[in-house]
Amino acid sequence: MLHVLAVDDERPALEELTYLLRKDPRVGRVSCAGDASSALRDLSRMLVEGERLDAVFMDIRMPGLDGLDFTRLLTGFAAPPHVVFVTAHDDCAVTAFELGALDYLLKPVRPERLAESVRRVAGAVDRPDPAPAAEGRDPEDEMIPVELGGRTRLVSRRAVTHVEAQGDYVRLHTADGGYLVRMPLSALTKRWEAAGFIRIHRSTLVASAHITEVRFNGGRAAVQIGDELLQVSRRHTREVRDRLVRRFHHPDGTAAGGDGADGGAVDGGGGGGPDER
Repeated sequence: MLHVLAVDDERPALEELTYLLRKDPRVGRVSCAGDASSALRDLSRMLVEGERLDAVFMDIRMPGLDGLDFTRLLTGFAAPPHVVFVTAHDDCAVTAFELGALDYLLKPVRPERLAESVRRVAGAVDRPDPAPAAEGRDPEDEMIPVELGGRTRLVSRRAVTHVEAQGDYVRLHTADGGYLVRMPLSALTKRWEAAGFIRIHRSTLVASAHITEVRFNGGRAAVQIGDELLQVSRRHTREVRDRLVRRFHHPDGTAAGGDGADGGAVDGGGGGGPDER
């Protein structure tokens, strides 16, 4: 069964599209968004929480971020959903298909025409074609959309040094600054663990690739990331010790040199600061 997202800034049009999609037996779940920026946030949350989204059925002309810009931003995702445009305008079809749209429907939407689009989505999901990575982007990277003064910016996972939980949000720290995103730290931890992110505290997640020093002192631990020394809670010390000592040492047990791939060091002293349980 397909999971699709319907996007339109006009409520009657959104309700009609949602109604028709839910009547199709191949569609198991229909999510809704009133604009493209909200759709990007929903998509990011779904990916972080491990949900599958098969397709986005969306209008083109919307305030702020329009449907075409939304589709361009999808190139930043490792596994973007298919896009079907549902619009009253016929002058964007060429651009839409150049961006990889799966179908292009004109309003008012005929049920049989929408059913054909759903058939195309189902076929594409069953027989996925390997999508080329966006130019200049590592195919193993992941992009997170963040809102900045009415604009949507994509932040690369590789640029994130550490993440802090702040209520219902997380703050992504990069060399350029911090970005607040609404998502649970627990879900982000699970999704990014394979990419080298380590939980060092109930409210802190760090990228091991950005750690330059690890300090152990009297059963306590701290990690250096840039100019910040982040304390490791007692609960997470054993895991951090096991994972990072392996990272900063060669297999024969000798310490990695400063010119090694990690460029880090393990320090047996120092690391002060109160424990963060």
